[in-house]
Amino acid sequence: MAEPMTVEGAVHPTACGTEGLDGLSCMMAQTARGHRVLLAALLAEIDLYPGQDRALSALWENGPQSQNALARILGIDVSTMTKMLQRLERSGFVSRSPCPANRRISIVSTTPAGDALRPEVERVAAELHRRMTRGLTPEQVETLLSLLDTVRENVCPEAMSGDGACGL
Repeated sequence: MAEPMTVEGAVHPTACGTEGLDGLSCMMAQTARGHRVLLAALLAEIDLYPGQDRALSALWENGPQSQNALARILGIDVSTMTKMLQRLERSGFVSRSPCPANRRISIVSTTPAGDALRPEVERVAAELHRRMTRGLTPEQVETLLSLLDTVRENVCPEAMSGDGACGL
């Protein structure tokens, strides 16, 4: 049996059969878990948790948003968004203020401290990409992206319709 591989202290079994119905499912699960563990380790270096990087990126790309709009952009539940924003707010990376037109709606904005994280979040994204694609040619990376897009469409058609049901 192969030795377990470790990523930042987490143990991942490497034994996934490539034959039979379970091989693909096992490989996808291990790959997704490995991605999440690596992302968490890289984000921990800049005091963020997985998902918070995507929230900040969405705000940088789209400007201030309501909590509901931000949750839709990220494809996550509003209650999950609220909890994530509470953490980001406690860390000083975002602020929430009432919408002038409807004070029941909170508008989320990045703070100067949050904006200062942008180069670090971009560095983490580049490092994650570098590690995930190590040993692959640019053509293989394009093929992988195409294949994963098809698999995502197959298992999560809601993601393609824009309702965010399968967002992470």
